[in-house]
Amino acid sequence: MKFFIDTASLKDIQEAQDLGILDGVTTNPSLMAKEGISGKNNIMRHYKAICDIVDGDVSAEVIATTFEEMIAEGEELAEIDEQIVVKIPMIKDGIKAIKYFSERGIKTNCTLVFSAGQALLAAKAGATYVSPFVGRLDDISSDGMILIEDIRTIYDNYGFETQILAASVRHPLHILQCAKIGSDVMTGPLSAIMALLNHPLTDSGLAKFLADHAKANAK
Repeated sequence: MKFFIDTASLKDIQEAQDLGILDGVTTNPSLMAKEGISGKNNIMRHYKAICDIVDGDVSAEVIATTFEEMIAEGEELAEIDEQIVVKIPMIKDGIKAIKYFSERGIKTNCTLVFSAGQALLAAKAGATYVSPFVGRLDDISSDGMILIEDIRTIYDNYGFETQILAASVRHPLHILQCAKIGSDVMTGPLSAIMALLNHPLTDSGLAKFLADHAKANAK
């Protein structure tokens, strides 16, 4: 399973990259705003800075909601770097835009997916990635992992090449559940990724090893 980090923070991206497990980055307008990035030119430069840190795909989201505007904005984003994946919302014109881009070899990420039917349409249109939002489904007392399972079954049934990118991942259990189900990618905050490192028996075991080593070398 690929590990993407869901942020616009260059610091967090660099830390995940330094860990040696990062496969890509996802961003959105809210994450850009959180980092204080505003204005078209600044946003475009920030996307390029992200691409310069990581080796894998970087999702850059369009703001437009009409076909023509999504095409114009997406083509501009794609010109930033070959790593850019144009992030398109799951709406009628979004599906049309995904088809347009897929026919021209431009990678896409269909975002804001909350049903298997939406994921099926995205795959039929040729999306590179489909992003079901598991955390937001959990927020409304629905099980986001059931959606991942349903999409996995449908894609396997028909050999769709669209990759399942589990989004809105909130904690390490989400990551492990995605891995068990067979999600191709997960994207989440640095905190969720780093939490996979933690276990109390690792901490106590290391403390004992170091204490025993200190005793042995004190003689």
